[in-house]
Amino acid sequence: MEVSKTKSSFYRRLYVAWLIDSQIASSVPALTEVTGMPRRTAQDTIAALADLDIICEFEQQDGARNHAGRYLIRNWGPVDKNWVAGHLVQIKQVLGYP
Repeated sequence: MEVSKTKSSFYRRLYVAWLIDSQIASSVPALTEVTGMPRRTAQDTIAALADLDIICEFEQQDGARNHAGRYLIRNWGPVDKNWVAGHLVQIKQVLGYP
């Protein structure tokens, strides 16, 4: 089944937001490890969450250097995070993620 770039991009953003919000992967290295996506794709996807009005902020770890910390979802905006959680199998299947 062919999936449009629009749909895969949308699903990737939803999945990354869910991973961050559930604290499964709240850093770029953790996202690349969990999903297998390249570092740049993970960074770009986090930056693109704002396009969906999902508010994602970086929280610097106290006393840490080199931008050590984690991302937090402050607000899901118009997205229903329960819908995302309920459709994770489908989302991961479309994206080809484990």
